[in-house]
Amino acid sequence: MSVTDIDRALAVIFLAEALGFAAFAWDKHMARQGLQRVPESRLLLLVLIGGIGAWMGQHLMRHKTRKEPFRTWMGIVLTLHVGLLLTAALVVILQL
Repeated sequence: MSVTDIDRALAVIFLAEALGFAAFAWDKHMARQGLQRVPESRLLLLVLIGGIGAWMGQHLMRHKTRKEPFRTWMGIVLTLHVGLLLTAALVVILQL
């Protein structure tokens, strides 16, 4: 079984989503320990990169769910990510 471009793209998407999730988990851990936190600007950048994973991390950890920049950007980025994934799925289906 050979690795295709679709497999590579899915791996990159998975890693980006895992990175977004891990960033929120790490920041929550650091907050609980009272240690230096991940800057909000970096978290927002990671939301852009791994939106679905960041959203999952945010809600599972109950972290930054009330902060306004995260509420606004999370909705916008989540919509973009879901739209891109649906478009990619449609392209894959049409190629079959």
